[in-house]
Amino acid sequence: MSDLQAQFEQAAKDVMELSNRPDDQTLLKLYGLYKQATEGTIKGKRPGFSDFKGRAKYDAWARFRGKSPEWAMGEYVKLVTELQRK
Repeated sequence: MSDLQAQFEQAAKDVMELSNRPDDQTLLKLYGLYKQATEGTIKGKRPGFSDFKGRAKYDAWARFRGKSPEWAMGEYVKLVTELQRK
């Protein structure tokens, strides 16, 4: 396992134990980075207009379309580290 992979897995655990809940936009960014890191570029159609939550999650993930999983892991680790300092 690479060092980045280990850091990412630890950050995924640490995010569940943050002392302060991140705002919705930060949560969506975390979601998008996590999905890009673990599943790669999003596929499929954007959810319909009435599925607000599904659309927000889709858009958060699609924002990182084309970025490598390694890049997404690094950005996820950085964001979780910043949130731990708050």
